[in-house]
Amino acid sequence: MSEPEDTRRAPLGNSFTFVCGPEVPCYTACCHRIELVLYPYDVLRLKNRIGISSSEFLERHTGLVRGHNPCFPSVVLRMRGDGEASCPFLHEDGCLVYSDRPSACRTYPLERGVEKREGESRLAEHWFLVRHPYCKGHGRGREWTLKEWLRDQAIGDYNRMNDLWAVVDRMFADHRVWRGEGAAGPRQQMAFMACYDLDAFRRYMEENRILDNYRLDKARRKLIARDDEALLVFAFDWLRHVLAGENTLVVKRR
Repeated sequence: MSEPEDTRRAPLGNSFTFVCGPEVPCYTACCHRIELVLYPYDVLRLKNRIGISSSEFLERHTGLVRGHNPCFPSVVLRMRGDGEASCPFLHEDGCLVYSDRPSACRTYPLERGVEKREGESRLAEHWFLVRHPYCKGHGRGREWTLKEWLRDQAIGDYNRMNDLWAVVDRMFADHRVWRGEGAAGPRQQMAFMACYDLDAFRRYMEENRILDNYRLDKARRKLIARDDEALLVFAFDWLRHVLAGENTLVVKRR
């Protein structure tokens, strides 16, 4: 999200007090005039929630901006041209896609950072409490621990998928994986399709019989064929294999 200059961010303590809902005077203020970055899993959940293809969702509801990654664009939600730059999924009663809302909306007022430490296989996470000047929910309602908040907001699946994305995103920042091609080159277009345009990637896999190149157990193969989340996990593994030569997949011997 784009932020006012006086936004405050501090390491999360043992607990915090917060509430968001119609009872708070700023309700839905955070749904206007923001630059909301969408991760691949966010797009998956949203396009399935509103019942359109990933290609249509990207065309209708997103734009590309230069983000933190110097070699790969960030996908942002396209706001309405209504003079208030409001979220396209905002209704007068609240969020129309609440149970499938993006990671940033789901996590707020917390912010999560991850890092890969030397010699450790799992990402280390850090949590921060964010205070935007327009938000009046701080100090109201009940007191939350981090564990309680994560459970209440159903953040687990998002964090798991976003951790997988973080590894791929970090790989994308390495100029070597693009082999000298510029922005929107063939490898970048392929990578973007695999991460964000899952319905197109599924067609690409079927047309080129991609799964036949790898040793996959029957259960995973069947799941990839029918489940978008399983397909996205495979897409991440596949990109790490074909772009960076990582051993994320086992190639069949001819």
